[in-house]
Amino acid sequence: MSATTIAALPDGAVAEARFAQATQLQLTWWRFRRHKLAMVSLVVVALFYSVAVFADFLATSDPHATDARRSFIPPQGIHLFDDSGFNPHVYGLRGVRDPRSFKLAYTPDPARKLPVRLFAQGYSYHLFGLFETDIHLLGLEGGARTDGIFLLGTDQLGRDLFSRMMVATRVSLSIGLAGVALSLLLGVLLGGISGLYGGWVDTLIQRVIEVLRSIPTIPLWMGLAAALPNTWSVTQVYLAITVIISLIGWTELARVVRGRFLSLREEDFVVAAELAGASQMRIIFRHMLPSFASHVIAAVSLALPAMIVSETSLSFLGLGLRPPAVSWGILLQDAQNIQVLSGAPWLLSAAVPVTLVILAFNFLGDGLRDAADPYG
Repeated sequence: MSATTIAALPDGAVAEARFAQATQLQLTWWRFRRHKLAMVSLVVVALFYSVAVFADFLATSDPHATDARRSFIPPQGIHLFDDSGFNPHVYGLRGVRDPRSFKLAYTPDPARKLPVRLFAQGYSYHLFGLFETDIHLLGLEGGARTDGIFLLGTDQLGRDLFSRMMVATRVSLSIGLAGVALSLLLGVLLGGISGLYGGWVDTLIQRVIEVLRSIPTIPLWMGLAAALPNTWSVTQVYLAITVIISLIGWTELARVVRGRFLSLREEDFVVAAELAGASQMRIIFRHMLPSFASHVIAAVSLALPAMIVSETSLSFLGLGLRPPAVSWGILLQDAQNIQVLSGAPWLLSAAVPVTLVILAFNFLGDGLRDAADPYG
């Protein structure tokens, strides 16, 4: 039926005709849009990954630059107006000696107004890893070395927490994405082979899964992470942590795929594909896997936040990424000391993006699962 013919039908008939001619992707999208919480979560996840892509552009200062004179500066806001009208600015900092501890602390000085400018120059970085530039979204015009835009304050070494959180978002989210991609490949491949072949192959794969799942997670992480040489670079540790998390996280998906394959391998379309001479890999990925995409989507939606939590936990315990790398877990390491935390509670702000992204991924997964489930 052509588009002109559909437009000439009554409203109810038009909807039915479009529904009948819609592709599976269109049907899934129409159902997904009715899940309001999932739509909001999709926007939140998109914002997080946008931050990950443009992390250095959004950072207001070098996330690795230390300055003991800026230690534990509390968060400061951007003032949009002054007596002259619209004039975005932050207050400069002045040093005040604590009469009890004799420590030099910096407090805002309302007498010094430092203009905040868009697309200002700052430290150099490579945009998308390719183009070298020094343009940042926000920057100060003038100011002393101790001055800056400290939206979330600074840590013990005087590093800007907001800038470090931007870079940490990129690291933590990319580890989760890479880990899920690898575990998805292993889970679908090994689970599909186990369910399709059966026999000793199925027995062997299931015993491996049972051994991996019987080992307590934290000791297993500790053992594998402790085996990483201290001489490895940040990139090598990054890749190793991704592989470790993936090798542990594929077992649940493999069991889901195996169960579905056991119920599908005697179906007529699978037998027809075998008689037509299709290879086992083609039967798995082209014929059987699309028939239960909703189950895979549900498993992946739960695996992705689990991967992020795994990396955060390992780094928080000092077993994952190591400085000078920056991740959410490494930022939360500074909040382990209750004495430090009592004087600088803003160090706990790194827990906020972890909580938000985990909730967003879970709600997004619920919406995708319901939209892709033909029996829902």
